[in-house]
Amino acid sequence: MENVLCERPESGAPEQAVIAHFRLGGEGFGGPGERARFFDAERAMSAAVEAAGVGEVDGNEFGGGEAVLYAYGPDADALFKVMEPALRELPLRPAYVVIRRGEAGDAEGLVSRVDL
Repeated sequence: MENVLCERPESGAPEQAVIAHFRLGGEGFGGPGERARFFDAERAMSAAVEAAGVGEVDGNEFGGGEAVLYAYGPDADALFKVMEPALRELPLRPAYVVIRRGEAGDAEGLVSRVDL
């Protein structure tokens, strides 16, 4: 039986990334309202990314007064375009997005930052 949750298809294209950083209240994991808004936005972005077929929203991390959202796909610009409306609607600030074109650690890859 194939485990589709752990295996990624071999596409030949580098896996590019959109990594969004949001500041939370306090130094820890943010308040319940902040986390709820973040999770709602994450679900909306995941559905939009899946419907557009541009990649996947892969999860999040909370801690140190920050929430980080990770998304991956073959074209970081297309991925960001689909995610951007929900990223901008999320009221947690300051916030920024790192767009990585190329594989992680690729010296030829291009990384840019977009302030939200």
